[in-house]
Amino acid sequence: MFKKPFSFEGRIGRSEYCLSFFGQYVIVTVLEIVSFSYELNSWTLAACALPLLWFMAAQGAKRCHDRGNTGWFQIIPGYVIWMAFAEGDPGENDFGPSPKQSAEQPA
Repeated sequence: MFKKPFSFEGRIGRSEYCLSFFGQYVIVTVLEIVSFSYELNSWTLAACALPLLWFMAAQGAKRCHDRGNTGWFQIIPGYVIWMAFAEGDPGENDFGPSPKQSAEQPA
């Protein structure tokens, strides 16, 4: 889990995607609380949020790959929720081996 989290290549399963989404939600909540408490300027918030946005875009693209789609599918409204519940393609697809198969085989 979480191998190369900022890479846009490969596939991830539902559990890793949901954990990423939940972690992103927690970090954004903490950033909002800190920004209101310490009155941080927008440049500081942008510097903190940019790596988080990259991380979520990469995780979303890999989840799209697990469904057999390109990463651009994540910009479709509602598709983010669909990715959390829909199963990935069984076996290998154009984007690599199934994350379930990768987890079963030791590296």
